[in-house]
Amino acid sequence: MYQLYIANKNYSSWSLRPWLLMHEFAIPFAEHLVPFSEGSSKDAFLAFAPNGKVPCLHDGGQVIWDSLAIIEHLAERHPSAWPADPVARSWARCVSAEMHAGFGTLREQCTMNCGIRVRLATIGPALQADISRIAAIWNEGIARFGGPFLCGSQFHAVDAMFAPVAMRFQTYGIALPGAAGAYGKMMLDRPSMRAWYEAALQEVWREPGHEEEARRAGIWLEDLRLA
Repeated sequence: MYQLYIANKNYSSWSLRPWLLMHEFAIPFAEHLVPFSEGSSKDAFLAFAPNGKVPCLHDGGQVIWDSLAIIEHLAERHPSAWPADPVARSWARCVSAEMHAGFGTLREQCTMNCGIRVRLATIGPALQADISRIAAIWNEGIARFGGPFLCGSQFHAVDAMFAPVAMRFQTYGIALPGAAGAYGKMMLDRPSMRAWYEAALQEVWREPGHEEEARRAGIWLEDLRLA
């Protein structure tokens, strides 16, 4: 059985991606959650991942780290993870790679913190550019391939890659109009996404760095996490 190492569901956007894909495709795996918390050290993560980061997948004697590499590894064994149509598959891989490598301002200013609600202090040009590009990707995928998912009627790896964005938009009150907005709401309502979110609210670990990043973003309106 696959062994998937992740960190806090409240903070770890990278962990969400393979976890969600495996849940959506009913791929059996054992979950190992090693939290970011006050006093935690990289040594705890080096015990299972050569780069000292999450997520990390153990598949028998193989160790696969990095969320996109894990998704590709799984797709080799579960081909339906990517769309069957070659045009949709190529598009999905392009925008997944763009998500993986880009959107630095969104990551920096809107750190993942599922259990809080924040009013952003400001949305500058760089952040707005990231938001607009994500909206364009979501709208394009739905328009080209018919929706309601990014590449048609079925969930694929590309949806897993963008799932943390839906969580971030919820946290920071970022609303997209039209089809892109409907897609984000649909993703948040997926049973697997709800399961991740509800587990995130129950976590009691707090990591000062992640908390401070969220404090810098703006005014905290709510903290829905377990005290």
